[in-house]
Amino acid sequence: MSKFKESNKEIKVEANGIPKHKVGQFPSRHNPNSVEEQAHDFSIPTNQKPARQPISLHNESGRGPPNTPFGIAVNGVLFDPGTAEFYMGDRDADWNYEALGGSILLGLDANHGHVQPSGSYHYHGLPTGLLKKLGVNPKEHSPLIGYAMDGFPVYALYGYKDPKDMTSKIKKMFSSFRLKQGERPNPPGGKYDGAFSKDYEYVKGLGDLDICNGRFTVTDEFPKGTYAYFLTEDWPVIPRYFKAEPLRLRGGPRHHRGGPPPPPRRSP
Repeated sequence: MSKFKESNKEIKVEANGIPKHKVGQFPSRHNPNSVEEQAHDFSIPTNQKPARQPISLHNESGRGPPNTPFGIAVNGVLFDPGTAEFYMGDRDADWNYEALGGSILLGLDANHGHVQPSGSYHYHGLPTGLLKKLGVNPKEHSPLIGYAMDGFPVYALYGYKDPKDMTSKIKKMFSSFRLKQGERPNPPGGKYDGAFSKDYEYVKGLGDLDICNGRFTVTDEFPKGTYAYFLTEDWPVIPRYFKAEPLRLRGGPRHHRGGPPPPPRRSP
């Protein structure tokens, strides 16, 4: 169940966090939690002016785990890409493990989702079941798939080649992040391989999207144009920066997994 009531100032959200698509078997070996109904009831501010600087999903210091989900899908499931896992368990360090980086096991299902101890099912990556139900495909602009916590709309994978022209060709959206070259400093050391969030760097103009994984574009829902976020196949998949001041729901992710992460792989 999910209800979204929009006004000029806010989007009122009521949802139980249970998707209509199939989810993985939970509890599982690497995720001991069961999916339970939630009581999401909050209002997201809309029509905000962009902040002077992009706002990190992480704490203001840039350290520690993300302090709020990125957004919420139209099915009432949260977009929550961050993890609470750090190199050597140091939450004040910069080396935050990536859920999709291959170095930690969080029990993600085919939708790149899993369950928090609270019973909240949430997405760490592309919500494949939702995208299939919404008919997302490479022949047309993505439908609206959700809202970020700053009120701007969220789309997935495909947009217009010319963001100002709804008659232009459809193209896959690419982020402007890439893996860094070389070796990490010690600690943790090892090759930049995507295990950590800091393994990536933003290069303006490298892809279609800005540092917030978004751009100004026209869409069916916003024919006059709007700033919009896109989920991408390449990192960050779910954005890690906000364009405007977000609603902050809580103090950070609380994920349970099976055992401590291994040290990063070192180059021979």
